[in-house]
Amino acid sequence: MINKMKQVSKAFATCGLLLAGTLSAHDAAEHRSSEYSFDTRGHATNTSIVPVQTGSAGFMFNTVPGWGKIPNNDYIGSTHGSVVVDKQGLVYVSTDGPNNLAVFNSDGKFVKSFGKHTKRFHGMTIVESNGEEFIYGASMSKVVKVNLKSEAVLTLEGAKQTKGNQWKRATAVAVAPNGDIYIADGYGSSRIFQYNSKGEFIRTFGIRGKKDGQFVTSHGLIIDSRNPEKPVLLVADRENRRLQVFDLNGKFIKVAVSGLRRPCALSIWKDYVAVAELEGRVVILDKDFKIVSKLGDNPNKKQWAKFPIAPKDWNEGIFTSPHGCSFDKDGNIYVMDWNKWGRVTKLKKSK
Repeated sequence: MINKMKQVSKAFATCGLLLAGTLSAHDAAEHRSSEYSFDTRGHATNTSIVPVQTGSAGFMFNTVPGWGKIPNNDYIGSTHGSVVVDKQGLVYVSTDGPNNLAVFNSDGKFVKSFGKHTKRFHGMTIVESNGEEFIYGASMSKVVKVNLKSEAVLTLEGAKQTKGNQWKRATAVAVAPNGDIYIADGYGSSRIFQYNSKGEFIRTFGIRGKKDGQFVTSHGLIIDSRNPEKPVLLVADRENRRLQVFDLNGKFIKVAVSGLRRPCALSIWKDYVAVAELEGRVVILDKDFKIVSKLGDNPNKKQWAKFPIAPKDWNEGIFTSPHGCSFDKDGNIYVMDWNKWGRVTKLKKSK
C-alpha cells in the first residue's frame, strides 16, 4: 500500500512539472522518461517534450523542442559541422548525411538542401558583400564560397597551394571586413592561412604548440568586429582549452580566456561571444571574455565529446558534444552537437 501511494505521488509530481510549461535542465533530465517514447531506431515518437530553461541571470534561454526535423520526421543526419543564420533568419546546418547543407526556417521547418559540393562543411561563416550574402565552408581539403542559391563562386584547395604553404584538414574559415580569408588547418598542422578575397595567398601564422601564439587544434575562427575600428581574429585553440586573439596580419595579441572545455566554435552577438565547448556545454562571454552564462551544462561526463549518443539518451536542454553554434539577430542561439544521428537545438532568449 505504501509503495502504491509513493507511485501515485510521483505521478502527480511529474504531471505538475509538465503543466508548469518550462522545466529546468535538471528537472527535465529527471523526468525525461515520461516525456519521450522511441521507436526501434531510437527515433522520437512523442513530440510533446516540455521546453527547458537554461542559462544564468540576464542570459536565460528556453529550448524549442523538436526543432529541425527533415521530411518524414527523420533526424538531420550525422552532424560534425557548423550552423549559420542569414539576414532573413534562415538557418543553415552542415551535415555529413544526404542533406549536405540543410536549410530550415526559424521555426525549424525544412526548406531545402544544397548540393554535394557543400557536404561536410566542418566550419562555416556567412558574410555580406555588396548587398549579397555568401557562405564560406571549410571541408577539410577544400574551402568553398557559395551564394545562397548554392552556387560555388570560389574554391580553394589545400593541396593546390604553393609548396610549403599547403593545408590538409581545414576545420574553420573566417572573412575579414576587407574580404581577406583565414583558414585554420585545425586537424592538420594547426597553422592558419590567410588569402585575399580573390584567393591569392598572403601569409601563414602559428605553429603547433602550447606557447602563446601557438595552437593544438585551431578548431574555430571568427572575426571579432565589436571594436569596428580595430577588428581582430579570435581562434578557438581547442586542445589548449583557450581562445587566442590576433590582429588581422597574424600578430599575436593575447590569450583571451583559458580553462575552457575544449572550445570548438564561436559566434558573436552585440557585446557577447557564444562558445561551443565539446565537453558538454556552451558558455557566453562578455566583452572582457568573462563567463556570464552557462548553457546546457551536462553533469554526466560520460557523455562529453561522444559521437554515438543515441536520441533515447538525449536530455532536453542538456548538451553532449557542442561543436557548432550561431546567434541570430535576436540573440537566440542554435547549437549543433557532434552526433551520429544529428542534433541541433534552438535556444530562445528570454526577454
